[in-house]
Parts: sequence; C-alpha cells; structure tokens
Amino acid sequence: MRSAGRWRVRRPHEDVLDLYAEEPDPKHPVVCFDESPTQLIGEIRQPIPAAPGQIERYDCEYKRNGTANLCIFLDAHRSWRKVKVTNSRAAVDFAACMRELIDVDFPEAERIRVVLDNLSTHFPGSLYQASRLAKRDGCCAGWSSTMSPSTPAG
Repeated sequence: MRSAGRWRVRRPHEDVLDLYAEEPDPKHPVVCFDESPTQLIGEIRQPIPAAPGQIERYDCEYKRNGTANLCIFLDAHRSWRKVKVTNSRAAVDFAACMRELIDVDFPEAERIRVVLDNLSTHFPGSLYQASRLAKRDGCCAGWSSTMSPSTPAG
C-alpha cells in the first residue's frame, strides 16, 4: 500500500496479489479467467512428410475456417486448468462459463473467487443478461470477482 498522508491508498493489483498469496482453500478457490479470440485455419495443400535427410515441407498459404473464442480457466493454487471453446465472445458465453465453473468444476466450493480482466462482458450484469431467471436462480451466489488492473502498476 502507498501512504498518502494519513490514509493508505490500496492499488487494484494488490487485491489480486493478496489472493495469490493466500493459503489454498478448496472451499474458496481462486480461479483466473481470460478469453482469447483465435482464427481457425486449414491447409490448402497437404504437407509433404519428412523423409531421411529432408524435413517436413508445407505451404504457407492457408484457408480461413472462421474464428473461435478460447475461454481459459486456471486455478491459482493447484495445477488445474481448462480451456472451453465457444463460437462468440458475448455476455451469454461468459455467463455459461461461470455457471459451468460453479456447477461442474467446483461444485463443493462455498465461493469461487474469480480473477478477471476488464473486458466489457466480465461483470455480474452479464449473468443477469444471460438469464431472466438469474436473480431468482441465484447465479451470482457462488462466485465473487476481482478485477486485474488495466494498466501496469507504477
């Protein structure tokens, strides 16, 4: 923390570092979540396999087969990670990932602490947008979020 006169100012990245420094707790796991759009490409010509004295050869030309979104989960305190592929990068996709995290990946957890970046769909309102029954369903009850800082600490 930085001192500002009598007050101590807490920077956003310190919240994230505090989560990482905590002892592992299976009832309150810390899961980092990020998304990455990726281009799907295919070969135009079949690669020529390697032969004795010759490396594999392939053409640089490719065929574009659309895009996909990779949703990446990583447990900060144990060696667990998961990648889920979605067709889009929308609030409903984020909500589905959080629902799966609660119901499938960590069903025994009391609260999952999720570290998120500042993407516009990464907020509890996305869960409500995804389901009109979300408030009654209690979709936000199983997790809390901590935003990673959007700019480097100085």
